[in-house]
Amino acid sequence: MQQYLLDTHTLLWMQDDNKNLSPLAKKILSDGNSQLYVSIASFWEVTIKLSLRKLELEYTIDELFTACEITNIVILPIEIAFLKELHSLPFFHKDPFDRIIAATALSLDLSIITIDEYIKRYNLKTIW
Repeated sequence: MQQYLLDTHTLLWMQDDNKNLSPLAKKILSDGNSQLYVSIASFWEVTIKLSLRKLELEYTIDELFTACEITNIVILPIEIAFLKELHSLPFFHKDPFDRIIAATALSLDLSIITIDEYIKRYNLKTIW
């Protein structure tokens, strides 16, 4: 079974059935043989952007959690190992949420589904 970590925008675009998802991303996201993960940092990022009104959603953060549960997307906590990996990351990316997501993918050897060009600079497997 292939395992993938979703970047925050990927999770939201999946939830919104957004046309910006690539054909490969759509295929992976709909494949029952794909094990999907998302970092709790993505929920933290969404919550902050919602409270700052930098993001508008037609659903609540609770509904997003429930959607992950229903579709068997595993929500990963932030672990010490991820922080150790984060500490050694070069500063290709300045966004703290994207940096912990990249560190999570590296620590767990997960491919990350992202369009983010800065994340793609890290030594990890990216899909788009």
